[in-house]
Amino acid sequence: MPVVDPAALIARTVEAIGAPDARAAAVADLRQDDLTKPPGALGRLEALATRIAGITGVPRPRLDRRLIVVAAGDHGVTAQGVSAYPAEVTAQMVANFLAGGAAINVLASHAGARVLVVDAGVAGDTPDDPRLLRLRLAPGTRDMSEQPAMTRTLAERAIAEGIALVHRERAEGGADIIAAGEMGIGNSTAAAAIVATVTGRPPRAVTGRGTGVDDERHEHKVRVIERTLDLHRPDAADGVGILSAIGGFEIGVLAGVYLGAAAARVPVLMDGVISGAAALLAEAIAPASRDFVIASHRSPEPGHTAILEHLRLEPLLDLGLRLGEGSGAALGMTLCVAACRVLDEMATFSEAGVSDSTAVVEPEA
Repeated sequence: MPVVDPAALIARTVEAIGAPDARAAAVADLRQDDLTKPPGALGRLEALATRIAGITGVPRPRLDRRLIVVAAGDHGVTAQGVSAYPAEVTAQMVANFLAGGAAINVLASHAGARVLVVDAGVAGDTPDDPRLLRLRLAPGTRDMSEQPAMTRTLAERAIAEGIALVHRERAEGGADIIAAGEMGIGNSTAAAAIVATVTGRPPRAVTGRGTGVDDERHEHKVRVIERTLDLHRPDAADGVGILSAIGGFEIGVLAGVYLGAAAARVPVLMDGVISGAAALLAEAIAPASRDFVIASHRSPEPGHTAILEHLRLEPLLDLGLRLGEGSGAALGMTLCVAACRVLDEMATFSEAGVSDSTAVVEPEA
């Protein structure tokens, strides 16, 4: 069932987003210092677990129920020749996700996570499979270089459907941590346009090669984005308006996932540049949502660095990943789980009967 009043759901969700729980984080920090190790010996894993404690409001969080959302959508701007792959690959990859043959399926299995595949707006036919969440907001966006990618009404619905997805998954299967992944031929063009708009950087500085276009096509891609932004001149403070003018249905759904997760106090892992563009839209709609986002990795796509700097996030990994699908987020999820398990399961000095260095008394002179 589609969301009845998308604008109202978005407004309620934004209002529900609070700040991280400072008390839970402080209690987690105290426990970190009492674990059987020198203070700070586990480096950023300690800070990660403390941050997740603050996000969840639980001093010893457990991330047993793990969800990776892979939202797929097509982009009308592919008609401008900005991608090395044809648009029909999006639907083909949706089938591959459902068959378990993609990288994200392998990495999700490694992370012990469920994969939820979402047809947010794929142009081609997608499998009739009960495991596929078929939103089908439209058969792809319109060509943003010639007209708005979608109506504002559809933009609101895309975001609201992402929020509703989080509510539903939390109520049914449970989700203690969520990763945001995507698939969509042409979506790196939309993402670069979003990044340029929100961060104020020139399109050339944030536009990468996406699926691996050559120099000539990359130059053409930059010109298409420049022309698109000159046409629409989107307002950097209007996340819904940006999505409407230059976004994608899968990007809108993921923006809703970020907002829904923040309102539910669930840590959400950002993946690459497209997932990051969705996080920028969520932050434009609700600045407090940024505090619930964990950057899983650093992509070599130039726009990703701009995203990380704008959101003031430090990535967990830097492996040169640029696949998308939530692949980097799945790997980051394993670190989040490890960090929280150490915090929760490792013995304290008193529990283990080990002498704490702070209890050592210096002999008298």
